[in-house]
Amino acid sequence: QVQLVESGGGLVQPGGSLRLSCAASGFTLDYDAIGWFRQAPGKEREGVSCLSTSDGNTYYPDSLKGRFTISRDNAKNTIYLQMNNLKPEDTAVYYCAARPWPCTVARGRLSGRYDYWGQGTQVTVSS
Repeated sequence: QVQLVESGGGLVQPGGSLRLSCAASGFTLDYDAIGWFRQAPGKEREGVSCLSTSDGNTYYPDSLKGRFTISRDNAKNTIYLQMNNLKPEDTAVYYCAARPWPCTVARGRLSGRYDYWGQGTQVTVSS
């Protein structure tokens, strides 16, 4: 079973950057898509990025393209989310999630069920 542990969250000023990490352990062949999601208080969870390890395809919602970048380090079995030019509206708990098939998108949003979830890491953008 895949276990996911996020890290790298914290407090950052508007315009700053953070890099989140998602370390996967367990049976790593059990996953293909690694997705990053976020949830702010009182708001629905939203997908912010996804990477399909089988084909390298990536996904970002149009609103985040150019600011967020997903990448992976196979040697460390870790997925990263680089976040630049952060804004107060990026404040949320960020989660990584995995499933054994590729990323899918429906109506411009990450779709489908994810089987494994991390515990989340808090990102706060504030001056």
